[in-house]
Amino acid sequence: MLPNTGKLAGCTLFITGASRGIGKAIALKAAKDGANIVIAAKTAEPHPTLSGTIYTAAAEIEAAGGKALPCVVNVREEQQIINAVEKAVKTFGGIDILVNNASAISLTGTLETETKKVNLMMDVNVRGTYLTSKTCLPHLRKSKNPHILNLSPPMNLNPMWFKNHCAYTISKYGMSMCVLGMAEEFRGEVAVNALWPKTAIHTAAMDMLGGIGIEKQCRKTDIIADAAYCILTKPKSFTGNFIIDETLLREEGVKDFDVYAIAPGHPLMPDFFLDLETDMIGRKQEGYGGSQAVKEEKKLSESHQEGSESAAAKLLSPVAETFRVIQGAITEEYVRTTQGIFQFELSGDEGGTWYIDLKTKGGNAGSGKPPLKADVVMSMSSTDFVKMFTGKLKPTLAFMTGKLRIKGNMALAIKLEKMLTQLNSKL
Repeated sequence: MLPNTGKLAGCTLFITGASRGIGKAIALKAAKDGANIVIAAKTAEPHPTLSGTIYTAAAEIEAAGGKALPCVVNVREEQQIINAVEKAVKTFGGIDILVNNASAISLTGTLETETKKVNLMMDVNVRGTYLTSKTCLPHLRKSKNPHILNLSPPMNLNPMWFKNHCAYTISKYGMSMCVLGMAEEFRGEVAVNALWPKTAIHTAAMDMLGGIGIEKQCRKTDIIADAAYCILTKPKSFTGNFIIDETLLREEGVKDFDVYAIAPGHPLMPDFFLDLETDMIGRKQEGYGGSQAVKEEKKLSESHQEGSESAAAKLLSPVAETFRVIQGAITEEYVRTTQGIFQFELSGDEGGTWYIDLKTKGGNAGSGKPPLKADVVMSMSSTDFVKMFTGKLKPTLAFMTGKLRIKGNMALAIKLEKMLTQLNSKL
């Protein structure tokens, strides 16, 4: 990990969304230098499912060696931003660094995204970033080495990053456009940069998006904190950059990245907006022809086994064989704990409509439309479907890289991954 140098001692950082996750990790890294941290976040009372408040974060920051000022701030409310900035200046004498970390996310298509969700993402991600920057800038310009750092991606215009979650992409790129514009507008006065992770980072948001087991594919928030520290200790002439955490840390001499992994050695999931090798999980494996179903077909064919069961197995395609195994694996426990109907619209050589019914008594799976209206409709190629159900392609990765489109109940879609984990040994 990147060692602290003491360069942020006495500096005041205004960090939005600093009560937990990435924002708190950046705060704690700076606190080790003896920095002043303004925790500008919404959570004042304990949340029923999310850990941490502005006050628990403040206690951790002070234990790490910094000074903390917890402020209740919803970045959708301009007056709350203004009040917090004024309080920060009064308490610490100024503001040296702004970290725009607060963000909202909804990974839904255009027709599935409610207007209130669109408003939330635009208000928090774009408008909140813009207004917080605007409010802090008069004070930042008085600092010796001022920085604005936005947690936002490089603006990749590949359509795959728009088609599955257009509103979210627009909102995150809006944060990046603030970097593009403000870096030039305040060049020579205030450094303005963007930071984005190469891989998924384990946060409460990722747990909600990815479900059980997703953390093994993630890195700790420490890697973002180290990269942010590196940026914020550079001179203000370092500006207008869209930085990827791992790339920067490698340039700084960091060689051991296993220390940042939740599960060292486990394949990592790439983050949004980066055109990496999409099938990172199974790129060294055979295509769906390497699945157990296909191997069994080949074995049966070569040995010329007879009997109705063997003959039926030889005739099954990889998709049909996958659904046959799923049908046999369905239990009342799966049905009771899931309570959802999944419809699959598959394209390619084995295209068609298939379903898994984990709602009605006994459950079922097969070809055609489900007996009741589907709660979730998933669209993907038949090749990727077999990869997904044989453990060679993670559902979260398939969704993030555009291989899987989901309409309907996202919470139920996440539940399906747990079932896949248990089924992989049978497929």
